[in-house]
Amino acid sequence: MKTVGLLCVVGLCALNAAFSMKICAFNVQSFGESKANNKKVMGILLKIISRCDLCLIQEVRDSKGRAIQTLLKDLNRFDKSNSYSYVESERLGRKRYKEQYVYIYRNNVLKVKEQYQYPKLEAQGTNDTDVFSREPFIVRFHSPTTLTKDLVLIGQHTSPKRAMKEMDELYIVFTEINRKWRTENVMILGDLNAACGYVTIKGWRAVRLRSDPKFRWLIRDEQDTTVREKTHCAYDRIIVHGREIFSTIVPGSAQPFNFKEIFHLTEEEALAVSDHFPVEVDLKPNHHYLLRSEL
Repeated sequence: MKTVGLLCVVGLCALNAAFSMKICAFNVQSFGESKANNKKVMGILLKIISRCDLCLIQEVRDSKGRAIQTLLKDLNRFDKSNSYSYVESERLGRKRYKEQYVYIYRNNVLKVKEQYQYPKLEAQGTNDTDVFSREPFIVRFHSPTTLTKDLVLIGQHTSPKRAMKEMDELYIVFTEINRKWRTENVMILGDLNAACGYVTIKGWRAVRLRSDPKFRWLIRDEQDTTVREKTHCAYDRIIVHGREIFSTIVPGSAQPFNFKEIFHLTEEEALAVSDHFPVEVDLKPNHHYLLRSEL
């Protein structure tokens, strides 16, 4: 009986590993036509992104929109076992500097239910013209293959100098989304610049995302999401809210993906792709759905 029980546990773990959903966030560092036309860089990007069922790309700098279209076209050629689509934000930023958030997802696994571009809001009691340098882009996905069917992702790339203020303001964003879409299952992810010189121990106490125990920070402070060997900072984070979504996290799956080490790249080769590592987390599969689909 013990052997049978052990085999069941091993089998369940194998099933979880095989069918879990991987969610990623990757600051690709000024992604535009130059990188899209670099075959070596694109080859590495395809390997990285094709590992993910859903990936938030940040720092898309291409005003013509060609770079993402090229990436998606190449991705669908590279991974013929899946079909990829994307949903993109407005071009965001102050003055001339503009970026976009882009969610690339497997459309044979996920469906977009709703999307919401957070509006520009004036900061109260300061001389700032708006709260965020790049307003969050929020997308609600339907996920039939995971235990959590309703997933809301809040993508954010903070301004380094305003990182703590913007992270605190994400608490308000969550509150609005919670009221707007009536869901507790929310994931906040992206390059939050949440480490090293951009945060202080004293300042952390004022960041409501950090002080409220209902928000779980899956990427730990001591982890390194930077490519350069001389830095060790957990800039990129994944934060979840909601008992249901937290209970479906595969233990130990939240981590940076060190593509430099995995793909045996030099630091120079890796930096040509990005100065950030992607961060990722896996969600447990819905075994009942998988069994029904097999029948």
